[in-house]
Amino acid sequence: QVKIEKEKVYIRASKQALQTQRRTKMMAKCISLSNYNLSSTNVLIIGAGAAGLVCAETLRQEGFSDRIVMCTMDRHLPYDRPKLSKSMDSHPEQIALRPKEFFRTYDIEVLTETQVAAVDVKNKTAVFKDGFKMEYNKLLIATGNMPKALSCKGKEVENVFNIRTPEDANRVVKLATSKNVVIVGASFLGMEVAAYLAERAHSVSVVELEEVPFRKFFGERVGRAVMKMFESNRVKFYMQTEVSELREQEGKLKEVVLKSGKVLRADVCVVGVGAVPATGFLKQSGINIDSKGFIVVNKMMQTNIPGVFAAGDAVTFPLALRNNKKVNVPHWQMAHMHGRIAALNMLAHGMEISTVPYLWTAMFGKSIRYAGHGEGFDDVVIQGDLDELKFVAFYTK
Repeated sequence: QVKIEKEKVYIRASKQALQTQRRTKMMAKCISLSNYNLSSTNVLIIGAGAAGLVCAETLRQEGFSDRIVMCTMDRHLPYDRPKLSKSMDSHPEQIALRPKEFFRTYDIEVLTETQVAAVDVKNKTAVFKDGFKMEYNKLLIATGNMPKALSCKGKEVENVFNIRTPEDANRVVKLATSKNVVIVGASFLGMEVAAYLAERAHSVSVVELEEVPFRKFFGERVGRAVMKMFESNRVKFYMQTEVSELREQEGKLKEVVLKSGKVLRADVCVVGVGAVPATGFLKQSGINIDSKGFIVVNKMMQTNIPGVFAAGDAVTFPLALRNNKKVNVPHWQMAHMHGRIAALNMLAHGMEISTVPYLWTAMFGKSIRYAGHGEGFDDVVIQGDLDELKFVAFYTK
């Protein structure tokens, strides 16, 4: 009896092993790092978010065994930045996309706190801010975007934050606990921060130009339902107005003055009023950039310059399900796919992107999931119960 049981278990185990083997490829390593000229690499990846990291990993998965260098302005190895607004007291290690050992094992070099100042496409060279130059064979630009700042009076006052790093998020939580928080902008970032701080802060106020949060994105009715959920969790909204002044006391933020004349008490302010692509350093490069600063790529994530690819929040690409209309989709899942497609085409696989955009957000234990690209819808068909927040919305044109 025992013997048979053991055999059964053994057979089951080897079957699983077979399936696992079939599914995963062995990742390559770099053949020899010691022969390298430090100032040249086969693949250079500027930016270490989801798009950059997935590109590096895909190259290794596909057997690429030459040098890969990633560089980032961040102090940390690649981490999950969207988590900063969802769980604000996370430490870098908790939200790291891969452990330190992973980069060592697969010889993916990451230069932290480094900034590329210019790209010379003729000589295939990236010039760093400190003057260091690195030659590349293939280049991926995945620099993401930079938050817009407020342009009002007193914007240099202390305790006003854009949430960019774990340090920013941690600091906001510390300053906000049992204090007054003002969030400028009912964006995904702003609303996630508001939801996270609602239980911790003494008061949370959201200031927004539109009359309903997420209106452009989810439409009036869904936006209102989300707003109601926030209001029932003690979040106050000041809509159709903007900030005219940030007032200080002894250098620290004390009040936020609105154009409507309302004055809000504030110990800390979080700004989420949109972002611009971080592509200023490419202005003189000859790489094609549109009027809004996005890098223009084709379905293979290639720019107009041979050997130069771009991916993630900083690009506009042809979306298959919208008749190849050029769009910018600054979402987590899309950045992963961009990075993967770019890597496959660096290896000449001829892969085109055909993914459906998908995003999710979580606030007060409710998860909102969104698939497709509903830009410019003219009707919203709702099935289910909006008040209960158990519904499906179809955005139609």
